[in-house]
Amino acid sequence: MKTGRHRLMPAKNNTLVGENIYGIIKDNAVMMDKNKLRTADIFSGGLIFFIGTYIVSQALQMPMKDSWGGVQNVWYVSPAIFPLFIGAMIMLLGGLLVRTAVKEVGIIAVKKVGTYLVSSDFLEFLKQANNIRFYAIVTALLSFVFIWVSRTDFFLAAILFLIVSISMFHLDDSRLLVKLFFVYLAGILTFILFLVSGLNAFLSDHTAYPGDWLTLVFILLFAGYALGVCRGNSPLMKKLRTSFIVAFLSPILIGMIFKYLLLVPMPFEGMVVELMDFIWYY
Repeated sequence: MKTGRHRLMPAKNNTLVGENIYGIIKDNAVMMDKNKLRTADIFSGGLIFFIGTYIVSQALQMPMKDSWGGVQNVWYVSPAIFPLFIGAMIMLLGGLLVRTAVKEVGIIAVKKVGTYLVSSDFLEFLKQANNIRFYAIVTALLSFVFIWVSRTDFFLAAILFLIVSISMFHLDDSRLLVKLFFVYLAGILTFILFLVSGLNAFLSDHTAYPGDWLTLVFILLFAGYALGVCRGNSPLMKKLRTSFIVAFLSPILIGMIFKYLLLVPMPFEGMVVELMDFIWYY
């Protein structure tokens, strides 16, 4: 019996040793992952800080005091207060993120981040197929804010943004996502060339809203291309029809509420707003 008990003890001890080794390896892996995340926080925190700085710099260009109808407005009713607050908070949070990361991983990690950003490994990371979703949504948002909504009719810009973003992601197909993304990029480049070449200014002297017409054509072409690549696939066609319905009805319904019930002017009022004005008032 003693012999049996003595034979079982080494197995029990081996189990305990194995569990201890596994625990040590697991703790080291968690620590390594945490260090990698903190190192990445240095880059992301710096980026967030600079975004906040840009918001503050733009907000400072707004008037802090002005007169309207002979009444002098005080600084705390300035339209710059809200973006100044948002920008300052973003700067603060970005700075705190960098400070926490540097405190945990050390100043050497900052040098590693700088070295990594200029290395070929970073370029390989940017080329990964998994990042295409990030590129797509960022491109859609930035182009909507800085290209479409300030130069074309709000309803057309909103419909284009929704039909592009919903179609790319609701279909949940990486192959179609890449195709639709590059079609959208082609549309952005075409519209930018339309603006910088002076063609928009030239056509504006001969016809109304040339940018709106080009945007409308692009919406139809994008929708036609999406229908073409999804043809023959019933689940994708069903998702695409849903995307088109939501992308069209949402801006129309919400925009009409703001425009005609709340009397809020649109950022850019083009041919669709003119048509709605005609229907609403006449």
